[in-house]
Amino acid sequence: MTDRPMTSREMAHDALTKVPAVTFGFWIIKILATTLGETGGDSVTMTWLGETTANPVPNGYLIGTAIFGLVLVALVWVQIRARAFNPWLYWATIVASTTAGTTLADFATRSLGIGYPGGSILLLACVLASLFAWYRSLGTIDVNTVSGPREETFYWVTITFSQTLGTALGDWVADAGLGYSGGAILFGAALAVLALLYFTTSASRVALFWAAFILTRPLGATVGDFLDKPLAKGGLEFSRPLASAVLAVVIVVLILVLPQRAGRHPGSDPSKT
Repeated sequence: MTDRPMTSREMAHDALTKVPAVTFGFWIIKILATTLGETGGDSVTMTWLGETTANPVPNGYLIGTAIFGLVLVALVWVQIRARAFNPWLYWATIVASTTAGTTLADFATRSLGIGYPGGSILLLACVLASLFAWYRSLGTIDVNTVSGPREETFYWVTITFSQTLGTALGDWVADAGLGYSGGAILFGAALAVLALLYFTTSASRVALFWAAFILTRPLGATVGDFLDKPLAKGGLEFSRPLASAVLAVVIVVLILVLPQRAGRHPGSDPSKT
């Protein structure tokens, strides 16, 4: 049988997206990246800008948000212009979104004074509004379709809101009485429930993905706070910059070791639909 040219429909079905395939390794790196976002953001606003020192820099959270926000915007711009999936660029952008989310959430809940409940509710509304606008505009919020500028713009806006929500939600749960370790256990258990639903039910894979993606952020936030908060507040009081450096090295190693490939459009694999 002779080969024949692929039709445009077949090419669309076989097209690669510009985000990684959702595998077990993806979730491991995602959780570590969100933890790094917490320790990295706190390193700037709390350690270097001095929010937790005797002489804090005025508007430290705002300055930190501006720094990480500029880095995030630049990386998203490069990511959108890229012609193919690049794991280093993708995970660098994820880390930038988590650090920007950390400082932005702290600015909203502390500097603006709306508190953890107010910040969590506001940011959850932003996440849901972004997903709704994405669905209304393109007819799907499946990450396996993220291959063009419009999809990527919605993708990164939604991710940034979810990363910011995670910090506020993690702090709210920890402050409500569970502490940082208790919060990490709670969010870890919630992710385990989602995994059980994934393997034992026919629940929407798209809905389960976004629920898990959102929940990994407060998990990372509480783990990060558990590592670097003072002993008196239930943390281990590790050095924030050192913890951030160790997490960054582990992420780099995992990107090198674990298979990194782009996801495919749902039409190329019926199990993804």
